[in-house]
Amino acid sequence: MNKQSHLVVYSDPQWALGADGQIDPGRASLERDALGPDVNIRLGVRHGGRFVPSGELLEEALAGADALVIYRTEITPRLVEILKGRCKVVARQGVGIDNLNAPLLQAANIWAFNVPDYCVDEVVAHTLGMAFAIERGIVVQDRLLKAGRWDIFAGGRPRRLANLTLGIIGMGRIGRSLSAKARPFYSRVVAFDPYVHGDLMTGYGARHVATLRELLEQSDVVSLHPALTPETRHIINNLTIRFIKDGAVLINNARGALVEPEAVLAALRDGRLRGYGSDVFSPENPHDTPANREILSFENVVVTSHRAFLSDEAERSQRLRVAEGVLEVLQHGRPPTFGRVA
Repeated sequence: MNKQSHLVVYSDPQWALGADGQIDPGRASLERDALGPDVNIRLGVRHGGRFVPSGELLEEALAGADALVIYRTEITPRLVEILKGRCKVVARQGVGIDNLNAPLLQAANIWAFNVPDYCVDEVVAHTLGMAFAIERGIVVQDRLLKAGRWDIFAGGRPRRLANLTLGIIGMGRIGRSLSAKARPFYSRVVAFDPYVHGDLMTGYGARHVATLRELLEQSDVVSLHPALTPETRHIINNLTIRFIKDGAVLINNARGALVEPEAVLAALRDGRLRGYGSDVFSPENPHDTPANREILSFENVVVTSHRAFLSDEAERSQRLRVAEGVLEVLQHGRPPTFGRVA
């Protein structure tokens, strides 16, 4: 194959948008430098002010792709049919792999990889920031004081962190880092993950608990960090949330579908939850569903727009590592060193 025929398609690169909301090819300079002159780059399709997530326009953009890089785009059987035969690799610009559909790609002999650890520091900082903001009533205080109201008790009476237990669900890279960094603030850290041995948890300052129920019953703050799989989808639901300790704070900076929004809403309404912090929702925009929309109305809820991963350093690292991984496959026919899932 002529080297000049290599084509890498970025289906929905948010970093490629200019100030006007349109695709700016000049923003792909990092990718062009990393991939080199023998690789052409195509930067997705925009329609109606957003990247096209599926359908004919996206399928046309994939024509001739030797590699595909996705962000929110979901790999479906239809896309695999279009890609197979020529495409060598699909990369996910992010940690999660729920939209990568690695088994489908593997069956089509297409390598698949993510970037599992580019934003560990950022997500941990975001998680601690949310937990502290809820505990101290910072967001409520900020809003009311700026509106002219002086009231030291607005936002509730904070608890002493040194008396609290932090519970971590999922002890992967982020869960482990959170445990190590949170340990000086809390009296103890407990963790639940059926795929991580308690000895390893001990090394990061967490005490292993055997069941999800045990963690929920013990923890004053619960932070979610498992991968989204059929097993963990709605791990917090109308049943499991009954076990959560009265007055606990729940934080979700992993995947929106880890929680059943109706369950969280009910726990906020009846006061079982002291507060809720979330950077992620399912669907992505919480205003698109009644339950999530109502969750936003509570003053003890702190939310952000799926940006826990964000920093200049993290974004640059993610983009560079994706380009390097794609190039490894295209030039040498071997999978990237880091992040391979299929």
